[in-house]
Amino acid sequence: MAEAPKRVVIIGAGQAGGQAAYSLRLGGFAGAITIIGDEPQPPYQRPPLSKAYLKGELDAERLFLKPVEYYPEHGVELLTGVAATRIDLDAHTVELSSGAAVGWDRLVIATGSRPRRLSVEGADLGGILELRTLDDVDRLKAVAHPDARLVVVGAGYIGLEAAAVANQLGLKVTVLEAMPQVLSRVAGPEIGQFYNRVHRAAGVDIRTGARLAAFEGAGHVTGVRLDDGEVIPADLVLVGVGVLPNMELAAEAGLVCGNGIVVDGEMRTSQPDVYAIGDVAWRPLAHYGREGRLESVHNAIEGGKIVAASILGLPAPALDVPWFWSDQYDLKLQTAGLWTGADERILRGDPQSRSFAVFYLKEGRVIAVDAVNAAPEYLVGKKLVAAQATVAPGELADKSISMKDIGARALS
Repeated sequence: MAEAPKRVVIIGAGQAGGQAAYSLRLGGFAGAITIIGDEPQPPYQRPPLSKAYLKGELDAERLFLKPVEYYPEHGVELLTGVAATRIDLDAHTVELSSGAAVGWDRLVIATGSRPRRLSVEGADLGGILELRTLDDVDRLKAVAHPDARLVVVGAGYIGLEAAAVANQLGLKVTVLEAMPQVLSRVAGPEIGQFYNRVHRAAGVDIRTGARLAAFEGAGHVTGVRLDDGEVIPADLVLVGVGVLPNMELAAEAGLVCGNGIVVDGEMRTSQPDVYAIGDVAWRPLAHYGREGRLESVHNAIEGGKIVAASILGLPAPALDVPWFWSDQYDLKLQTAGLWTGADERILRGDPQSRSFAVFYLKEGRVIAVDAVNAAPEYLVGKKLVAAQATVAPGELADKSISMKDIGARALS
């Protein structure tokens, strides 16, 4: 039997890195654990940043995954406000921006991702913000005054969530999306069309098929110029056009990378004593027979648990289907599974009622579900996705048949 590691170092103090540390201690790991985070805060939840925290409904401390006392009480060394600058695989060390070096027996890379930057003219002007960290949101909250003109570039989850909150806070909001519909990268057209109508009805100016040409202003942004020459006045701009994996440390160390750090089912990299988890990991997607990166709470939590089990020599935890959610206005969108590759979409319920679901099928099997204010559809749908169940499209569309009955028949 291989000798148990004496020290685990985790690069990245996000949800994935924090979960790895918690799961190690919960599983009985008695060695040293060090978490290295370049932000000043302990591990915290990111999803509420564009929702309740931006709206002022949550204090920063309520975002923390564990109270700050947890770390010293459980023998976890938490190094915040310091960045890892180099991984030496031969020496088994991580060099830090402070000039120190930390040794490890097992290394977990949980460096997450960063917002994709726009390279258009004026992208470096003041007032152009992103929304990824607590500090990002604090900067936005400090200048997001009622009647300020906010232009949101990108209509994904974060862009639309921020647009909804800003609209409710009294800002004048315009959303620019290059694709023909909002949420086009994460959901089918029924969901995109629904949220397009919802935002417009709430007073948000949604522009799809909008091509950004430049930001205008002298020192501070004053407008966003489109490729047709129109200039949209702006006091603030929030850019949310996707993220890039923070894999540079791994690549420079010689680990195999692609669109993320390549890992196996145990989250091991090409170096057996080094793991990668969270947004940065290019991992097997067990329910879909392919590989990919997932940017989600589910992926962060699951990756942390898998790594801890592998380091401890314990059985791997059961794999959940990918799940996501988005809160906008009084609407909760819950998603289970990945819809790309679907050859059939089944609408259940009426979008006008603001409670409905879309089921995505491939060769007759349920591969994903989007549920808007529809908890039974989400909960049963998640089980159908996990089982790759076959369900007659007519049954899914028929609201007179309960989801409980559909699940009972399909999963028996």
